[in-house]
Amino acid sequence: MTSSRFRALFFGSPAFAVPSLDAVHAVADVVGVVCQPDKPAGRGLALNPPAVKVRAEQLGLAVMQPTKLRTGEFGEWVRAQRADVALVVAYGRILPADVLAGPRLGCVNVHASLLPRYRGAAPIAWAVVRGERETGISMMKLDEGMDTGAVFATMSTLIGADETAGQLSDRLARAGGDMTGEWLPRFVAGACVLEPQDDAQATMAPILRKEDGRIDWTRTARQVHDHVRGMNPWPGAFTTVLGRTVKVHATRVLDESGTANRVAAAVAPGAVVFADKAMIAVACGTGSVRLESVQPEGKRTMPATAWLAGRGIHEGDRLE
Repeated sequence: MTSSRFRALFFGSPAFAVPSLDAVHAVADVVGVVCQPDKPAGRGLALNPPAVKVRAEQLGLAVMQPTKLRTGEFGEWVRAQRADVALVVAYGRILPADVLAGPRLGCVNVHASLLPRYRGAAPIAWAVVRGERETGISMMKLDEGMDTGAVFATMSTLIGADETAGQLSDRLARAGGDMTGEWLPRFVAGACVLEPQDDAQATMAPILRKEDGRIDWTRTARQVHDHVRGMNPWPGAFTTVLGRTVKVHATRVLDESGTANRVAAAVAPGAVVFADKAMIAVACGTGSVRLESVQPEGKRTMPATAWLAGRGIHEGDRLE
């Protein structure tokens, strides 16, 4: 080990964390990788390993998947690794005090928002749902709070008007990896200024649940569109028509001066105002959206016009 390298632990689970793991591996001696236990997935409920575990094993790194963090035993394991620092990226659990204090310099987190805005488990999705035009990455030293630690590095990026949460997540994951490679060595060298967060400016980004995907057609067309792209890929925006659930994967906001919006102003929110080979348009509380991609219950994802061709939707139907 050269004098410029250091010993690091890595905590992370989903694909979002993989670029940061690669970055840590490039600048440090990774003495252990900690991720969530394998989870059952698919129709056969076969155990599916987290993306971080898959990548760590490819890199030849030791992997730990504890089911409990607060027994004291795991904290002892962390201390025994004699790490200089631990990097935590979308691990999925709040670390107890003994784990936070285990590495010599504590734990650093890569968080996908411009803190103190969007603290919590799903900052990317909620930033999109709420129509934010800008977000970014923050690196902070973790404390026992929910994303409340002092920040020492940030980067910002604009959110595209039609960008989905999944697309934005991919971009921020790469940015997180770039920031890790640049800033983690500086942190270990003591070359970073830690700035406390302004708690008065904090907003929250709670964990996503399936019911969060339900579309509220009484919202404005822009809000409905932001909701659909913010819920993509998970849990997926959905609505019901004639008692059957339909996932809505993509929409577009229609021109305010267009015919669809003039018709929409005279009908109830959720009403299908146009349904032909060119377009399916749905009225919102204000304005209307064009359905681009849908997935009817029990079927594959398809263009909305194919849904119409299959007689799954008609002009005048109401989406609830």
